Formats: sequence, structure tokens, C-alpha cells
Amino acid sequence: MKIGLQIPDFTTPDGPGRLGADLATVARTADDAGFEYLAVMDHFFQIGVIGPPEREMLEAYTTLGYLAGHTSRARLLTLVTGVIYRHPGILAKMVTTLDVLSGGRGALGIGAAWNDEESRGLGIPFPPVAERFEELEEALQICLQMWRGDESPYYGRHYQLERPINSPPALTQPHPPILIGGGGERKTLRLVAQYAQACNLFPGPDLARKLDVLRAHCDAEGRDYDEITKTCYFIFDVGAKGEKAGQVVDQLGNLAGMGFQAAIGAVAGVWDITPLEIIGSDVIPAVSAL
Repeated sequence: MKIGLQIPDFTTPDGPGRLGADLATVARTADDAGFEYLAVMDHFFQIGVIGPPEREMLEAYTTLGYLAGHTSRARLLTLVTGVIYRHPGILAKMVTTLDVLSGGRGALGIGAAWNDEESRGLGIPFPPVAERFEELEEALQICLQMWRGDESPYYGRHYQLERPINSPPALTQPHPPILIGGGGERKTLRLVAQYAQACNLFPGPDLARKLDVLRAHCDAEGRDYDEITKTCYFIFDVGAKGEKAGQVVDQLGNLAGMGFQAAIGAVAGVWDITPLEIIGSDVIPAVSAL
């Protein structure tokens, strides 16, 4: 079982003037502690489960580039990019740039998007869900084509690229891994089976069924189910002094028993740094063999 840190909230105790320095400290600490992934949300407004839309929110790929310069081992990704936010040709270039400048640590986390409030607020087109999934599949095809070095034209229903050059190429071969977020059984998990190296599911009573559905899609596509890294969103709360670390280890053990290989999510009290250090000393070694 591997552990990943997602940073969903940029409202820090010291305020925006110290945000860059504080964020760098969090990233370095997680990297040194053995976190496998370092992720941020791809939103422009804060989401309702965390706070009001006016609450501080950083643009994801600028932030990942900044974090790349302050870390050396963790894989960097969004959890997850909304397909409507960036043209897929540009998105492929952005993830490639992140991969090259981080020494081969970039990844593409992507999904069909859901936050119509921020789209309306910033003037981003927000088509119906069926169209967003069509765009998601075309975006996956475009990214994979560009990462293969194939410059031939791409003519899809939603995107047309005359010459999708991608130079320099990504360092990660055959390409930066693709993680698709979401548990939709008919469309999302089918796209995982067709295109992705990882999925990300939200915890809930239906997790085991979601994995069964993914396995069925893999069988239908002729894909090896075991090739796909199964990740689950997880809130890490080890307590201020590590008093809950054992509970976290047990919870992660349960996920591993279901077939998950990674847990990625927010860490309670992350700006205090101590919880990250406790996870590094008490949780990561305990779950590394699961």
C-alpha cells in the first residue's frame, strides 16, 4: 500500500504572504517522509465541502511546477483535472513539461468535471455530461497519440489537431501514467479499462462492487485487471500526536484487503507538519508490505 498526499486547501495559518514558503515545507516534508504521490485539486474556486468559493485556491499546474522544484521523488499529479478546463493538446504539453522538468515524475489525473459554478464564474463552457465524457475520451486519445510522438492529424467530434507536436517528449516511458478519477460504472470505469494505468475511487459501501465492475470492463476490453493501480481517496487523521496512527493503519489494511494499492488524500493538520512526519514514521512503514 502506497500513500499519497493531496492538498485541497490553501488557506494557511500564516496567510497568502507565507503560502509559497509553507507549501514548499509541506511538500518537502511529505517527499522526505516517503509519500509516493503529491497531488492537488484542479479547481479555480474552492469547493463546497471545504469552504466557500472565495476561499484561497491555486491553479493546479502552476502549483505542481512549483512543487516539482521543492521535491525529488514523489510523483506529481492533479486529483483530478477536469477535461473541460484545458484543450487536450495543451494539457498533453503541460503534463509533458511537468514530467520533463521534474525528472520523470509527472502524471495525468483526469475526469469529466462536475463544478458548473466555477465554469459559469470564469466563462468556461460546461456542456452536458454525455458530451463531457465524449470530450474526455478524445482527450485521452490525443494525449496518448502525442506521447507516442505521432504528429498525424487528429480529427474527432470535439477536437481537431492538424499537427500535434510534442517536443521535448516526456521522460516517463512509454508515457506519464494516466489516472482517471470517478466511479461511474458505465462510462468512467470503462475508460479506465481502455486507457488508464490507475483509477481513483471515493470511499463508500460500494467500493468492492466498483472494483468488480472495473474487472468486468477489463475482461470486455481484453485488459489485464492487475495492470491497473487501484487508488482510493482517503482522509489521513493520525491525531495531533499520532494517537490515531494505529487506526489509520487498520483502515488502510482494510483497503489493501479489498485490492487497493494506494490511498491518496488530505492530511488533517497538514500545515503543522507534524502529522506528515508521523505518517512517515508510523504509517508508511507499517503499510508498505500490504
